[in-house]
Amino acid sequence: MVIWDGSPIHRRVEVKEFVSASCGQIWVEALPGYAPDLNPWDEGGWNHLKNVEMSNLVCRDLEQLHEEFHLAVGRLRHKPLLIQAFFAQAGLNIEKT
Repeated sequence: MVIWDGSPIHRRVEVKEFVSASCGQIWVEALPGYAPDLNPWDEGGWNHLKNVEMSNLVCRDLEQLHEEFHLAVGRLRHKPLLIQAFFAQAGLNIEKT
């Protein structure tokens, strides 16, 4: 199954032909245009990175911004309870496997 986010690039002829050629082996499920409850990372994760991990950050160039972004994501990865909270806020329960 492929979950389609509605991006214009996925509407290209090549993509449609590829899915058609799969003879039903690829199942495409389209997400609604705006569905924050289906993607808790967008609402919680990006918001946390922007407003907490990287707030008031000034970078001298794109390379430094790229580096700071990866450092911020690394810090967030060490906060599993916070990541779980993003899902809980969206009404989704995740369990450790």
